[in-house]
Amino acid sequence: MPRGSSPRRERQYEHIKESAQELGVSEERAEEIAARTANKERARSGEPTTASRTLVHDLSSLRRAELRSHDGAEDPTRDELYEEARRKNVKGRSSMTKAQLARAVGR
Repeated sequence: MPRGSSPRRERQYEHIKESAQELGVSEERAEEIAARTANKERARSGEPTTASRTLVHDLSSLRRAELRSHDGAEDPTRDELYEEARRKNVKGRSSMTKAQLARAVGR
C-alpha cells in the first residue's frame, strides 16, 4: 500500500489479501491483487490527486465480483431436462419443449 494510506484502505488491503490466500493464491499474487483492488477503490473515491479515466469509470470491483460469483445456471438446459426425462422414461419426450419437459420431470 502507498505511504499515507487511510486505515480503511489498509484494512481493505489485508482483507482482500487474506481472502485471496484462502482461495489458494500465492502470497505474492495475493498481495498484488489486494494492492490493485485497494488502489482502484482509492482512486474511485477521489483520494489521490490524479486517477486514470479507466480506473474511475470502469466497473467497481464489488460489481465485477458480483457478476463473477454465480452458483451456476439457475435453470437446467433443455438437454439436461431431456436426459432427466429419459431416465424417468417419460413418453413423448423427444417432441417436448423445454417447458413441457420441466413439467414432465416435476420441476
